[in-house]
Amino acid sequence: MLNIAVRAARSAGDLILRSSDSIGQLRIDQKGKNDYASEVDRMAEREIISIIRAAYPDHAILAEESGEHQGNDFVWVIDPLDGTTNFLHGFPQYAVSIALKHKGRLEVGVIYDPLRDELFTAKRGGGATLNNRRLRVTQQPSLKGALLGTGFPFKTDLHLKAYVNMFSALTMECAGIRRAGSAALDLAYVAAGRLDGFWEIGVMEWDMAAGILLIKEAGGVVTDFSFNDNYLQSGNLIAGSPKMHQLMYQLIEPYVTANLK
Repeated sequence: MLNIAVRAARSAGDLILRSSDSIGQLRIDQKGKNDYASEVDRMAEREIISIIRAAYPDHAILAEESGEHQGNDFVWVIDPLDGTTNFLHGFPQYAVSIALKHKGRLEVGVIYDPLRDELFTAKRGGGATLNNRRLRVTQQPSLKGALLGTGFPFKTDLHLKAYVNMFSALTMECAGIRRAGSAALDLAYVAAGRLDGFWEIGVMEWDMAAGILLIKEAGGVVTDFSFNDNYLQSGNLIAGSPKMHQLMYQLIEPYVTANLK
C-alpha cells in the first residue's frame, strides 16, 4: 500500500511540474473565500485515484476536489496539490499528500514535493523517511532558538482574534515563525527536524493526515487544542517533539475558546 501511495504521489507530482510552465492558461475556480482549485488539482486527483483504484478497487476515498467515494474500511485521504495558491503564483512551496486509514487509524502517509524531488513516507510502526533517510523530530529543549511553522485562518475571520493572541504569545518566545502556505509540507518539515513545531486552526483532514503520521513515526506528538487526538475532526492541531509540544501547548491553551475545543 505504501508503494502504491508513492507511485500515485510521484505520478501526480510529475503532472503538476509539467503544468507549472503554463499556469497563465489554466482554468481556476474559486470554491470559497481565498479557496481556489485549478484544473491541475483536478487532473492530479484523477491520476491518484486511477492508480489507487487499479490496485484497490474496493477501498474508499476522501479527496479534496471530488469528495467521498464509498468503499470498505480502508480510506485513502488525498490532497492532490496542497498549496494551490502558491502554485498559481509560482511560489515554490506545494506538495502532493496521500494518507491511508484503516478503521479510522492512520496506516500510511506520503508527502511528495515535486520541485525538490523530496519524498516523505511513513508507515505505522515502521518509522518515517525522507528519500529513504530515517527521520527524527528535533530535540530543541526550549522555545528560545526554536523555529515554528503555522498557517493563518485565511478562509474565515471566525477565530482570527484567538489565533493572533496565540501568534503573539509564541513569537515573543521563539526564534522565528514561518508561514509558507502548505500545511502538508510544514508537517513533513516538523518530522524532518526543519521546524521544531507547528500549530494551526481549521486544517482540513486531507491537508494533515499524512503529515500527522510522519510526525508520530519520527518520534513527535500531535494533539488538538484540548490535548486530545480529535485533530482530524476539529482541524486544530499542535505538533512537535514531546518537549516542544508541551511548551507550545502551555502558551496556546490560554487563548483556546470554547468553540476551538
